[in-house]
Formats: sequence, structure tokens, C-alpha cells
Amino acid sequence: MKSNNNRNKNKSNQSNTAYSTFAVLFYINRQKIKKNGMCPLMGRVSINAEIAQFSAGVDIDPSLWDAKAYCMTGKSRHAIEVNHQIKQLRERIDRYYKQILDEQGYITAELVKNAVSGIGRKKENLLELFWEHNEEYAKQVGVTRSGESLRNYISVYKQTERFLQVHYGIEDIPLRQLELSFIEKFDSFLRIEQGFTAHTVSGYTIILRKMIRRAISQGTLHKNPFAAYIPEQPPRKRRHMTQDELEKFMNIPVVSKRLCHSRDMFIFATFTGLSYADMCNLSEENIHKGKNGSFWIRINRQKTGVRCDIPLLDIPLQIIEKYKPERKGDKLFNMVTLPRVAVNLNKVAKLCGIEKRITYHQSRHNFATLITLSKGVPLETVSQMMGHKCFRTTQIYAKLTRQKINEDMKKLSDRIGQKYKLPDNNDKSK
Repeated sequence: MKSNNNRNKNKSNQSNTAYSTFAVLFYINRQKIKKNGMCPLMGRVSINAEIAQFSAGVDIDPSLWDAKAYCMTGKSRHAIEVNHQIKQLRERIDRYYKQILDEQGYITAELVKNAVSGIGRKKENLLELFWEHNEEYAKQVGVTRSGESLRNYISVYKQTERFLQVHYGIEDIPLRQLELSFIEKFDSFLRIEQGFTAHTVSGYTIILRKMIRRAISQGTLHKNPFAAYIPEQPPRKRRHMTQDELEKFMNIPVVSKRLCHSRDMFIFATFTGLSYADMCNLSEENIHKGKNGSFWIRINRQKTGVRCDIPLLDIPLQIIEKYKPERKGDKLFNMVTLPRVAVNLNKVAKLCGIEKRITYHQSRHNFATLITLSKGVPLETVSQMMGHKCFRTTQIYAKLTRQKINEDMKKLSDRIGQKYKLPDNNDKSK
């Protein structure tokens, strides 16, 4: 008997779903006329006598509104754009209606309204999800994220947007329609049409794949459509100075106070491994004195949040004392902007006869390669001092250090030449 009741109940639910009334209309709110004479466009969803209203986010010239056709009259640019937005919004509402009904088995006007407003709705399109990520990321800039990283995400967003327009003729693409061919075409677009280097393409596709992982974690996707994609790995160049270059850079006489300041900040980072953002945050409270009288930097990295404990060697201690009279607050150094530092460093490099471009971040590579690993400091210790979340990141420096050893041994071999020879055991005169 219970089984029959359940069967009848299911039939009743199917009947309600099949014969539900669903209607969408648009109207303008003439009671809220703005100073420019425009009125906000409103939408109304009705399902089974339930009504939910929402703002369409569009302002309308009331004299051009056709209340019966739910559109604007005329062929002005404003009328065409508004009618296009209304059409897109109607298509989105229809799609939400079907998706909610398929996923939840029932539908209400309030559920559709919330989907349109973005309340409790998972992002279903790639750029839509990307935009959501960037907005969240922007709120963390200066706290746990850097502005430079945000600019990278925005750049990839814009390139993805352009790629969709050029190759697909669309403004966005549903996440569920993504296939392996999409990222392969995107790779070619960046490499061939945009002329980006292999290193830049690798960085851009890493960010794009991060959006897919976000979609999977939110439950929008159940598998990674780009799982089989293997990006071409650019050859990893040496990113640290040579020992000779560093010595020239440290010892060259510099008259300009601005150049000298940038050079000193670079050298300080070379002997501590601190990034530009962490140098800007470095304050007196980050300096601690050990039981044996030694001084340490104790700081949480802005990028990763990982705590770093870095011993202060003589050179960085001298730099701290040098700039102590110039402090304006609790910060150890008055840092100038990163672009200005880059310009100044390359002026110093020119004085040294160093032709290759010098970046501030190279100082961090110097610390890992020249100051620590090549001097026998264990990899685990270097990883902790640099605040790496992943041990594999530090292993990259170890690989570069082995390359440096090979280079140094080759130079040694050339210097030794034929100075040493094995004794001739077949010498019969003995």
C-alpha cells in the first residue's frame, strides 16, 4: 500500500513539473526616474502563480519603451544594445530554468531569480568564473596577494576573452563545452598570433588550468578537460648572477644616491632572499636577537604566508645600520617603486659592464644559488629560509647549482690544461 502511495506521489510531482506555468516579462520602473530621465529595467519571473522580480541592470529611455513587445523601439545604438541585452538575459533565464529543474527536480520563481542575480549559483561559463576569481583575488591584494600577480590574472583573462572572440565568435563559453582542443588552440593563439615566448605561454596556460581546478572544486565540472595537455616547457635559463658579476656589482663606485640605494636593497635581498613585497613590509618587529647574540629576520612571506627565519649576515646588518637614520616609521627601508628599482639596477649594471638585463627578483635567485646552495647549505634549510610552500620549487635552484658546478669545473679543467700527467708505468729505465 505504501508503494502505491509513493507511486501516486511521484506521478503527482511529474504532473506538477510538466504542467507548471513559466513566464518572463520585462517592464520599466517609472517611479524611479533618474536625473538623466532614464528608468531602470526590471524583470519578472512567474512560475505556478509565484512571482519574483529583479533588476536587469539596464537603464531605459521611457519614451522608446514598447511595453507590449518588451523591447525598445527605433534603431538607435542605445535601442539596439538594450534589446540585445534583453535577448541575452531571456536566454540565460531559460537556461537557468532548465538547469535548476534538471538538477533539483523542482522549480520556483525565487530560484530562477537568485540564479539571475548570481545568488547561490555556480558560475557556468569560463570568463564568468575567471571574473569571479579575479574579484576575490583583488580583495586580498596587499594582505596575502601581490598586485603583480593580480595583473597577470587580468592579462590572461583579457587574452582568453580575445581568443574566444577571434576564434569562436562568442563572448563566453560554457565550462562543460571545454575540450582538450580548446587549450591547444589557445596555446597556438598565444604562441603564433600574439608572439609570446614559450615561458609566457606556459605561465598563461597554468593560470587557465587553475580556473578549471576551481570549476571542479565548485562541482561545475566533474573531470578536467585539459588533463592530457602537456605544455611545451621553455628551457630554463640561469636566473642568477655569476660570482664575478655579483662582486663587480657590489664593489663598483656609485656616486648617485638613488642608484646606490637601489643597489643596496638588491644586495640586502641577495644575502637574505627576501622578495620586493617582503622588503617593503620589513619592519623592526621582524628583527630578533638570538641567544648567542646573532640577529635574525622572522617574517611571514606575503606571497605564500609561510614563515621564514633568516640569519642576518654582516653585509645586510651593515645596510640596516646605514639606512637607520633615514627611516620614516617602523619600516627598515624607504622602498621606491619596483619599476624605478629596475631602471636603477640596470644603470648600475651598465657601470659594471654587465650587458644582460638585471631584475630585482634576481637577488632572490642569487641568495638560493650563490649565497646558500653553492656554499653547501642543505636544500631543506634553503627552502625554509625562502618560504617555499613546495619543496620542488627549491629543487629547481639545486639543479641550477649543479649547472654552475659543471661550468666552474670546465673552467678549472681549462686552467689546469696539461699541468698534471699520469706517471708512465712502462718506463723501462727504472
